[in-house]
Amino acid sequence: MVWMVITAAAAAVWLCLRSLYERSVFSTDVYELRSDKVTKERTFVFLTDLHDNCFGPGQRRLLAAIDRVKPDAVLVGGDMMIVKKRAEIGDALFFMKKLAGRYPLYCGNGNHENRMDRDRGRYGDLYDRYVGELEAAGAVCLADESAVFDGEIRISGLDLDRKYYGRRCREELKAGYIVGRLGRADRSRYQILLAHSPKYADAYAAWGADLTLAGHYHGGTIWLPLVGGVMTPQYEFFRRDCQGVHVRGGHTMIVGRGLGTHSINVRLNDKSQLMVVKIAPKTGRPFR
Repeated sequence: MVWMVITAAAAAVWLCLRSLYERSVFSTDVYELRSDKVTKERTFVFLTDLHDNCFGPGQRRLLAAIDRVKPDAVLVGGDMMIVKKRAEIGDALFFMKKLAGRYPLYCGNGNHENRMDRDRGRYGDLYDRYVGELEAAGAVCLADESAVFDGEIRISGLDLDRKYYGRRCREELKAGYIVGRLGRADRSRYQILLAHSPKYADAYAAWGADLTLAGHYHGGTIWLPLVGGVMTPQYEFFRRDCQGVHVRGGHTMIVGRGLGTHSINVRLNDKSQLMVVKIAPKTGRPFR
């Protein structure tokens, strides 16, 4: 009996230490895509769900990793800070201003940014200050807006209504909802959609996104091979779309594991992630 208690205690300590490690480091994962809509290779870094997590003083380790990639642009999928009973935007702004000074920066919103925007009785003008400082630094903020990058690529940022983030949400989302917010997808360009929640992949594909970049699920908190993520922030269990590449009828969604956590500060077999997405012509030289 004593040995069972000791073993259980040792296992619990190991799991806690492992989770701490996975939250304090990150992997750099590269995804390679091809399309006949582009004539040359572009490299993007995609960041999501930082939640004020810190990788060295001034985000030194994270910035160094991005600099090694030398992306053509950086795309942000939202939830860069934690917005609950209170909100602080200073750390997220410091980091993103640094990025905006080095690379073209396109910022979509997650549910935490949306919370600042939609609950002004609690957060006042914090969202306006956040967007204003980002734009002053040179970032392009895409709250239900689109921008063309380098002629051939259109980047759109979708803001979902609060109900679509509800716990155990059963709301169905249709492509028409996205059209109402963003207009129609650009079929002549490579269409990237920044849509924070991966839950509505079918609607994103039906709308016409060539590539959807999502996050929100934090990789499922604990990732079990052959099963999927144990739990999402919306308390959905054992979803297989918590991370990685998912293809629907020629439309691709990549779900990032994110760089931080909140509320449930656990990661197991689910290391924080810096995503690199390369998009190149269908025919041509190998990826750089």
